[in-house]
Amino acid sequence: MKLVVLTGAGISAESGLKTFRDSDGLWEGYNIYDVATPEAWKRNPELVQQFYNERRRQVLAAQPNAAHLALAALEHHYDVEIITQNIDDLHERAGATKVTHLHGVITRSQSDRVPHLTYPIRGAEIKMGELCEHGAQLRPHVVWFGEPVPMIEVAAEICRQADIFVLIGTSLAVYPAAGLIDFVPAGTTKYIIDPKIPDVSRYQNVVTIEKGAVAGMNMLNAILAGG
Repeated sequence: MKLVVLTGAGISAESGLKTFRDSDGLWEGYNIYDVATPEAWKRNPELVQQFYNERRRQVLAAQPNAAHLALAALEHHYDVEIITQNIDDLHERAGATKVTHLHGVITRSQSDRVPHLTYPIRGAEIKMGELCEHGAQLRPHVVWFGEPVPMIEVAAEICRQADIFVLIGTSLAVYPAAGLIDFVPAGTTKYIIDPKIPDVSRYQNVVTIEKGAVAGMNMLNAILAGG
C-alpha cells in the first residue's frame, strides 16, 4: 500500500530550523528578495552564497526529530514516498529511502549555467570561485522564488498513486507545491497534521490532526495501527 507524505517547514521547525514565514517575510533577519531570488544572486552573489552557507551549517548541526524518524519507520509497513518542500536532508538522515525534494537540497551545489548539474558539498561551504565542469560558478541547489520547480510533475504523479496521503507542517500557501493535494485521488484518506489546519474543506475523506509534527505523528501511528 502506497503512503505518500507531503512535508513542509513545520516538521523541520521541531528540529530547530526556521523559515522566512516565521517572521513577517524575513528569513534569519534577511528580506527573502535579497537572498532567495535569481535577481539577488545576480545583484550580490557573495551575500547569497554567505547566507546559504550559514543556513547549511544550521542544517548540518540539526538532528532529525521524532516525526522524521516515525515517517522513516513507516517503511516497515508501507511503500512510503516523501515529497518535501524543505531544503534540509533530515528525512534522509532519519532513514527515509524515497524522498523527492521539490525545492532542492542545501547540502548539494549546482551549476549556475546548467541547473541539473549538481554536486555534493564537502564541508559546509560553497566558495566563490568554485566552478562546475563547464566553468560556471557553483551555487546552492535550491529553487529560488521565480524559478521553475523541476520535480513538480514527478511529485504530482506520486500523489496520483497514493492509497493514503499525509500532509505535515505546511500551510498550503506556496505554489505549485500547495496544488499537489489536488492530484491525490478523491477516495484516498488524507491526514492533515498541523497546529493550524489549512483550509481543506473542498476535499473528501480528510482527517485533521491539529498538533505539531511530533505529536501529530504519534496520533497518526495510533490511528494506522488501529486500522
